[in-house]
Amino acid sequence: MKKSLLILVILCSSCLSFAQELNCRVQVNSDKIQGTNKSVFTTLEQALTEYVNNRKWSEAQISISEKIDCSLVITVNEVTDNRFKCDLQVQSRRPVYNASYATTLFNFKDKSFEFTYQEYEPLVYNENTIESNLTAVVDFYAYMILGLDFDSFSLKGGTPFFQRAEQIVNMGQSSMEVGWKAFEDTRNRHALVTAFTDQRTEMFRTLWYNYHRKGLDEMALSMDKGRAAVTDAVKMIEEVYKAASTSVLLPLFSDSKLDELVNIYSLAPQTEKDEIYKLLIGIYPTENTRLQEIRKENR
Repeated sequence: MKKSLLILVILCSSCLSFAQELNCRVQVNSDKIQGTNKSVFTTLEQALTEYVNNRKWSEAQISISEKIDCSLVITVNEVTDNRFKCDLQVQSRRPVYNASYATTLFNFKDKSFEFTYQEYEPLVYNENTIESNLTAVVDFYAYMILGLDFDSFSLKGGTPFFQRAEQIVNMGQSSMEVGWKAFEDTRNRHALVTAFTDQRTEMFRTLWYNYHRKGLDEMALSMDKGRAAVTDAVKMIEEVYKAASTSVLLPLFSDSKLDELVNIYSLAPQTEKDEIYKLLIGIYPTENTRLQEIRKENR
């Protein structure tokens, strides 16, 4: 009996260790599409949910509780025959150590998401070629989500995932699909992965690790120590700006972190508030309304 229980525990532990990495909510919004069979959108949503969540994307050993919470929201703008033109909003989060709070890691909108899809068409994963633009784009963002998450826990821990995303971009460049090519758009998929593999902006990855692991994760133990690490990390965004003022990393940071920074500095000394405000307003002059919240005096 004891032997049987031991075997069961080992098997359960093995299942936990090799759980799929993503806990992804997929939503297909077809409100803009009128006068067509809506079942195709439901089928697509279900197919993508299974495709993303049932796949093991890496050799990483994680438990079910460590799955990455993320979402893919597809807004369908146009459908012609089986051709879909969409926007794709990608978000991911990760828990902060010893807190009930989850911090946003990825908040990115892809406005060039086009693909051909027929209802009940199987979604096939192939790491050596692009089977369809639909799965290629989803694969790309799955690896970007993993890269950003692993980078937040260990210094440049997301490297293998960014490399895989880069391989998908390279394959996508030979296709006729939009969103994969250099200079096509400063915020497309090519620009996004290049920002994480380019030496000019590699300091962002150090910033990312320091912000989350040395900053947010330390706040439960010492608010002042954690906030000081966040401050040092935020100062590095200025280095990114000086190295590449049009880098997609700058809006990536603001879209995921500006509101959070307001909360982080809510109880900080006024000198810290003013220092962070002055730094950020120089990089994000159009975000003055949000950034002014950082400067508000403590009550």
